[in-house]
Amino acid sequence: MTRLNKTEKIEQSRRNFLIGTVGTGLVMAFAPVMTAYSSESAATALNKKHFNPTVWFEIDQTGSILVNISRAEMGQHVGTAIARIVADELGADWNKVTIKHVDTDPKWGYMVTGGSWSVFQSYLPMSQAGAAGRTALIEAAATLLGVQASECKTQNSQVICGDKSISFADIVSKGKIDKTFSPEELAKFIPKDPKTRQLIAKPSKALDIPAKSTGTAKYGIDVELEGMVYARPLIPPTRYGSKVLNVNDSKATDVKGYLGYEILQDPSNILQGWVSVLADTYYGAIRAAQAIEIEYQAGETANVSEQDLIDEGERLVADKSSGGLFVDLGDIDKTAAEAKKSIDGTYRTASALHFALEPVNAAVEFKDGICHVHTGNQWQSLFLPVVAKSVGLTDDKVIIHQYYLGGGFGRRLAGDYMIPAAVTAKAIGKPVKLVFTREDDSRFDCIRSPSVQHFAAYWDGEDALQGIDHAAAAGWPSLTMAPGFMPDSVDKKTKVDAFSISGADHWYSLNNHRVRAINNPLAQKTFVPGYLRAVGPGWIGWGVESFMDEIAHAQNMDPIDFRMQLLDAKGRNASKAPEAVGGAKRLAHVLNETKMKSGWGKTLPKNEGMGVAIAAGQERTMPTWSACVAHVKVDPATGDVKVLKLTNVMDCGTVVHPDGALAQTEGAMLWGLSLALHEGTAIKDGQVADTNLNTYTPLRMADVPELDISFVQNTEFPTGLGEPGLIAVAPAIGNAIFNAVGARVRDLPITPKAVKALI
Repeated sequence: MTRLNKTEKIEQSRRNFLIGTVGTGLVMAFAPVMTAYSSESAATALNKKHFNPTVWFEIDQTGSILVNISRAEMGQHVGTAIARIVADELGADWNKVTIKHVDTDPKWGYMVTGGSWSVFQSYLPMSQAGAAGRTALIEAAATLLGVQASECKTQNSQVICGDKSISFADIVSKGKIDKTFSPEELAKFIPKDPKTRQLIAKPSKALDIPAKSTGTAKYGIDVELEGMVYARPLIPPTRYGSKVLNVNDSKATDVKGYLGYEILQDPSNILQGWVSVLADTYYGAIRAAQAIEIEYQAGETANVSEQDLIDEGERLVADKSSGGLFVDLGDIDKTAAEAKKSIDGTYRTASALHFALEPVNAAVEFKDGICHVHTGNQWQSLFLPVVAKSVGLTDDKVIIHQYYLGGGFGRRLAGDYMIPAAVTAKAIGKPVKLVFTREDDSRFDCIRSPSVQHFAAYWDGEDALQGIDHAAAAGWPSLTMAPGFMPDSVDKKTKVDAFSISGADHWYSLNNHRVRAINNPLAQKTFVPGYLRAVGPGWIGWGVESFMDEIAHAQNMDPIDFRMQLLDAKGRNASKAPEAVGGAKRLAHVLNETKMKSGWGKTLPKNEGMGVAIAAGQERTMPTWSACVAHVKVDPATGDVKVLKLTNVMDCGTVVHPDGALAQTEGAMLWGLSLALHEGTAIKDGQVADTNLNTYTPLRMADVPELDISFVQNTEFPTGLGEPGLIAVAPAIGNAIFNAVGARVRDLPITPKAVKALI
């Protein structure tokens, strides 16, 4: 697997765009340039389907427009955003637009929904496709109306020329469209002038809301297959290395509907020591699994604890030879040797779980030699080959049918939960529906690894900051799930998981800056580290922005003034088109806006404080600029922290779907607050200690503060919003606590006990 390069993905690949009449409708599709049938007309090629083109959107004789969506829907309304891009360029009537989420047919290309990539990657190609469609419709309409195409425009699904007009429906019914755009021709289409937009950046409701409101939306957990049986997995004591020595199901035989068990043999080696319990009802499978007794030989991590993982992380960051360089600017060793003053700090985060509302699940059946997997997933292209390997089939014999996700948050980037259902279905020769209980889901979660970061800052004799040394250690999701996505370190010493260190390559200008990215091998073999919302920046930002605050106070500077001084947009932090026009100056702008909106610097009551932090999104190649100010109240007697208000300004370029953007940012910020004060588990005896919401206690409604969220209104290239709102919240809260009571907290989650001890 090769690493997905998003800066390349925003450029149109080498594909023709075909627009042609097919049956009674109009189909618009991308297709490879080099095919045996490339000399055919678009209409002929589309009708014959010689090369299985990617059908992106269609218009039927009623004027209804169907936009196919290859991204997963998990509450972010991605289908609506992409459809509005197409519809705006077409000049379509939004009321005639519908969307369809597609399966893993290879024609849809590489399928992944994560990293806040969806709109960012889709904006240019879908804009160009919509513009090409508009051109073809206008040309056909001009012929039908007897006018010049140059004098026509599209609006509300009509082509208008002076006092003449014709609907898209009539064009499709009466016209014959047959047009091919080469990649070079397609590249000449640029998105509409923002002044002429009718849909993009305009208020609207998401297309999936009605179905979700009425209960007709279908999630993976809703799937029912004819003749299926239910299965519940029994999770072994360790993720790796466990073996089943004996199974005693004598008590399970008393459970009504019990059908037996299977010791799973998984050629993909994802499942080690698994037993699948079968029954004719879901409840029966749960009851039977509770009654079965299994004797295991546990793997080598059966005694690993959270403290063991933290201790290993602290050892690694202290070892200057560990890891690989992610940033290497200037000469930090010389800077340290010549420094007249220095400070250092170590920041830690605990293990964190996903706890999606819908536990992971899959229903699998084999029909005519094809393995059909019914589930909701974020990274179908990564796990389809794994499913194929687990059941002994080639990739083309597996289809993943996509459903809504009742929460993804990065957990469903892994498709490991498909494997036990697939292996069980193959073993028994019947369709199988496997739903994890909340406890099973927690123990099988791909958790956010505990992490350790160490920072050191150095000043010269004139009290000028000269450099920062940063080392960060954690388990790496990509190392287990997608090692091909890992680039070389700057020093070519090793591969690094960029998703686990992004954010350390921040937009502050420093003369000397070194970042070491370090894998924690003990974490890697204890569990599968996972992508949790905001991934690396979600914990990297905690350390970076908290330590930058420490530096500001060490220089006796206002924390915002200090940051503004370093956001000069020089060198590597300068403007870069199209995704980072303005560079760090955009970040400085949102910081200044947040300062004004929050009332930064005003006098506050005793034991209250404001703290600030900034973030630049998931990765430098796709910056979403944001700043957050947290206003907190601390009880010195108990250490309790109450967040009164969070003020956040975001600059994501063009806000394609404002309602969705606000919802995404609200959710991300509240999750950031939850991880800061409420969420965290511990590894105990090689497993997570908390397996349900009676002990794992995320943010409750009573603790939700006032949220003041605003978006910078501009027309720059749109970037992602699924994760950026989370990143700055925790450090802003930590910095606010320091300003309130002088307690510098360095561990997440922030506990009352820790705060009280520091006051």
